[in-house]
Amino acid sequence: MFKVKKIDLDIGHNYVVALTRDDMVELSLNGGDRVKVINKKNNKHIVCVLDVVNGNSGVKSGTIGVFDKVFEKLELVENQTIDIAPSEKPSSIEYLKQKIEGKRLGLKEFTAIIQDIIDNKFSQIETTFFVTVCSLDTLDDDETIALTQAMVDCGKILDFTNGDKSKIVVDKHCIGGLAGNRTTMIVTPIVAAAGLIMPKTSSRAITSPAGTADTMEILTNVEISTSEMFEQVKKIGACVVWGGAVDLSPADDIIINVEHPLEIDCEGQMIASVLSKKKSAGSTHVLIDIPVGPTAKVKTHKEAERLGHRFTKVGRAIGLNIKVIVTDGIQPIGSGIGPLYEAEDVLKVLKNDENCDKTLRNKSVMMAGIIFDMAGITKSGQGESLAEDILTSGRAYDKMNEIIDSQGRKVIPSYGKYSYVVTAPTSGIIKSINNQFVSKTAFTLGAPKDNGAGLILHKKLHDFVKEGEELFTIYSNSEMKLKYAKAFIYDNEIYYI
Repeated sequence: MFKVKKIDLDIGHNYVVALTRDDMVELSLNGGDRVKVINKKNNKHIVCVLDVVNGNSGVKSGTIGVFDKVFEKLELVENQTIDIAPSEKPSSIEYLKQKIEGKRLGLKEFTAIIQDIIDNKFSQIETTFFVTVCSLDTLDDDETIALTQAMVDCGKILDFTNGDKSKIVVDKHCIGGLAGNRTTMIVTPIVAAAGLIMPKTSSRAITSPAGTADTMEILTNVEISTSEMFEQVKKIGACVVWGGAVDLSPADDIIINVEHPLEIDCEGQMIASVLSKKKSAGSTHVLIDIPVGPTAKVKTHKEAERLGHRFTKVGRAIGLNIKVIVTDGIQPIGSGIGPLYEAEDVLKVLKNDENCDKTLRNKSVMMAGIIFDMAGITKSGQGESLAEDILTSGRAYDKMNEIIDSQGRKVIPSYGKYSYVVTAPTSGIIKSINNQFVSKTAFTLGAPKDNGAGLILHKKLHDFVKEGEELFTIYSNSEMKLKYAKAFIYDNEIYYI
């Protein structure tokens, strides 16, 4: 038995406890081993990964360091005693080994792996190994379908149809990689204002300086429970929330947390991630946006068509009506880059501000129109006219305010207190804008964590500029980060004139 010493540190998804080296030797245990931790006071137990304490932890021989997540899960109190016992590796590790050896996995194998990841039975290393091997040994269509279905089956599934198979629930998704592409926050209120149901779960930033959830969080709370989300959508027809806060395809966020620092972008896992979230949120009809451009995630139309075919095949296999569109990804969609500035872009469009970004506005209206055509509330090709009417009438802005108030309105933060204007080095026509460099600049400035960090683009593709005219302004709440961003800008050609 060991006396509990709480370690006030949140180390992420895994359950972890720690012992001294001497106690581990005494029990013939090693760092990384699994142990069952038992609280006999309430008969609760969980499997944890064992770590070795360092000299500053306060954990001595005869005590066990318990991290926050384990402490809360087992309902422990400081200095009580608990038992530990060796625990075997989960059986699904064998399926992981099979994948490493090049074998193809099916629904049974993926379901076992995904459930064990969700249940914390995989260590961080094993989850990383799973993500990596799926990236290196590309998932074929059958495996992607199986992985997607497994991710759906291992989480909750919302139902807004009340068993009525003719009822339509819509959603849209962009594969990302394009700065300022905040169409979701415009499409959702347009579509909901027409009476369609759109339970929008969105991600935080992965490859961009702001995800939809980061941007929406400028205006309202995005971390609501599954039950709160369900009730809101039933009441007002829509939401825009962070997918990680609701228990829908829960393995997805664990996998994303591994992919992000490693900069792994496995196509099969990306498709499974997107479509499992849509299916779990109760969607029946989904529009997929694939931007194409030299500095976008997808470079060519041929590549986009191949990816679109895979989305369609996997989506149909799990019961979704899928439509894929290939859009222009040659430049940032909006003028604002970073959560605050992208939120401002969205509000300008919804308010019909004459100074709104026209590219963002036009793309949002086009996508909402396609959703109307998909849902059958307009005849083919007439949806865009309805979307335009809803936007210009102010009904979309009213619906957005309903969504914001329902989730909990916030005070919009101020611009970053440090700023710098980048001017044109010569006169001419803007021939290209590097999406990747724009995003990298915003990251360097502190986005998305710093709400005041980001850029406002004053010129877009094909605009004429004079020497010394303003191209864009950068903002940050850190003077040092502003300095680093300026150095990056002058070392890299963001605008080509």
